[in-house]
Amino acid sequence: MTSAPGRERAPIRPYPLAVTIAVASVVVDAVTKRWASSTFTAEPVQILGDFLRFRFVENTGAAFSMFQGAGPFFGLAAAVAIVAVFWFLRNARNRWEVVGLALVMGGAAGNLVDRIFRGDGFLDGPVIDWIDLWRIPTFNIADASITIAVVVLLIGSWAKD
Repeated sequence: MTSAPGRERAPIRPYPLAVTIAVASVVVDAVTKRWASSTFTAEPVQILGDFLRFRFVENTGAAFSMFQGAGPFFGLAAAVAIVAVFWFLRNARNRWEVVGLALVMGGAAGNLVDRIFRGDGFLDGPVIDWIDLWRIPTFNIADASITIAVVVLLIGSWAKD
């Protein structure tokens, strides 16, 4: 990493930024899920024709509604991912990586909150999905955070910061 003559870059302090982004992602996800659960039903509400619709869906599986009923497995996987990402943050090479890893952590935590607090058993709560975009299966802000994280991490792999 090089900087302009006479201007030294401060070292990356990944944890404050990452925790702030992850917490913000969880809060926005939780607020929008609460709003969606009180506003929508399974019947889609058209926002932009068939391109963008909002509807309330409970997902006990994984992305694209695969593996229904496997919530405890995915809840444990999310918890492990959060711990692993937090550990990987210590070696983040640039701010792009910090932001991308933080979004992964926030997205995993957002869906984990549903699995913990919306079920009767161990991590068996259904995840609320509510954004129905074009041909993409219904998703939520936590899912979007993880998807955006992939793009940010790809950019970060090429960026010098």
